[in-house]
Amino acid sequence: MALKIFRFLSLFFTALALGAALAHLLELPNKINLARDDYLTVQQIYRGWALLGIVVAGALISTLTSTIMVRKMPRTFILSLIALLSIVGTQIIFWIFTYPANQATTNWTFLPENWEVLRRQWEYSHAASAGLNLIAMVTLILSLLVSNRPIERRENAMGQVHPIHS
Repeated sequence: MALKIFRFLSLFFTALALGAALAHLLELPNKINLARDDYLTVQQIYRGWALLGIVVAGALISTLTSTIMVRKMPRTFILSLIALLSIVGTQIIFWIFTYPANQATTNWTFLPENWEVLRRQWEYSHAASAGLNLIAMVTLILSLLVSNRPIERRENAMGQVHPIHS
């Protein structure tokens, strides 16, 4: 039962993180070439989005926990591990690229001289994170599908039934 709870939480939090990441990705083409003042104005829609850190922490903790719990199920474990590493990858991108841009602009309340470089860094780091969040979601779904697949059985010459692991 605990495994089901953690796998549900993993899917739930990863889906929420993916939704936010896709929002960033989908807005990129319309924002990337905005003029200075327009870009600064539009960036204000992200006030309060820091609370998504709770969602990311939930995705990390629940995916780590469920990955540990399925470690003896090879196919499920590999897929869960890919999901976990993808979520970790989003955090690496955030702390190396996104967060420094947020800091340099005081969370986009003012634009320094190099604001266009920071804009590209911020926008493309979110695009990369969206890709990793999508990989995490897909591999979590696949991990559920392979773990719920019925085990095929074969009968040997003596009439004994043995599981076939594919």
